[in-house]
Amino acid sequence: MKLEIPLKVSHIAQLIGARLVGDKDIEITGINEIHKVTPGDLTFCDLEKYFPRTLSSDAAAIIVNQEIQNLNGKVILICDDPFQAYEKLIKRYRSFKAHTQQIGENCSIHPSVILEHGVVIGHNVTIGEGSYIQANCYIGDHTIIGKRVHIKPHTIIGSDAFYFKQYPDHLAKWTTAGRVLLHDDVYIGAGCTIDAGVSGDTVIGKGTKLDSQIHIGHGVVLGEHCLLAGQVGVGGKTIIGDRVRIYGQVGIAQNLIIEDDVTINAKSGVNKNLEKGKTYFGIPALEVAEKYREIALIKMMSKKQ
Repeated sequence: MKLEIPLKVSHIAQLIGARLVGDKDIEITGINEIHKVTPGDLTFCDLEKYFPRTLSSDAAAIIVNQEIQNLNGKVILICDDPFQAYEKLIKRYRSFKAHTQQIGENCSIHPSVILEHGVVIGHNVTIGEGSYIQANCYIGDHTIIGKRVHIKPHTIIGSDAFYFKQYPDHLAKWTTAGRVLLHDDVYIGAGCTIDAGVSGDTVIGKGTKLDSQIHIGHGVVLGEHCLLAGQVGVGGKTIIGDRVRIYGQVGIAQNLIIEDDVTINAKSGVNKNLEKGKTYFGIPALEVAEKYREIALIKMMSKKQ
């Protein structure tokens, strides 16, 4: 999430009641979880084992719960509960505003856009020329839709990220501050759900086509000219390259990388990164030739018993 205006880190420390160590005049331009940080961002870390990763990231400042010896040029803000401090900032700078009308505030919708009956548009939404949104769709806050995008009925774009912080006795929901970006010429079928990113963007690349009843998790980046068949599910923060073909009822786990020109055959379960230009199938998904050998071996073993 990018801030509308940069903030001095000393001001942020005052807001969350943190002790500042480092350059108090550094300006913060965004607030993001560690997976999505960019230069100038503030992030948080509350587990010591992740300190090295966080300190080597692009973050300018980090909210932590203990002293750190080697700051690697970072500013740290020390407080008791970094997650709650992060949440306080997110809620302050991307505050919740209920939808009380069909089209929210500060929207930019091109005059050529067609909105059928029952479409609800959140706040700060942009929809480009020639786009067509069919009946009973929901377009969440801060969504950006490009030109000539076609969204079929009963689809939900920009719903909250399904992401929770684990405490010993409960789960705490992360406040969703990210967006959904649909680039030009995207097609989204009926009854799809595309979650907004936790703090960054969920992205559907130019010319990509989604069949009906597909779920895209928070922070997924889906490349250009991909084709996804019905009932595919993609876990949060997975990155999918260009021209990928994913056939019906494929499940893809979170935090994976699917490279360009991959094909995943129907009913497969993907739990690891997939290499460019190859075809996969099965549970767990393996390259086709390897999977056929595995199936043949299992058949031979069963006949010998």
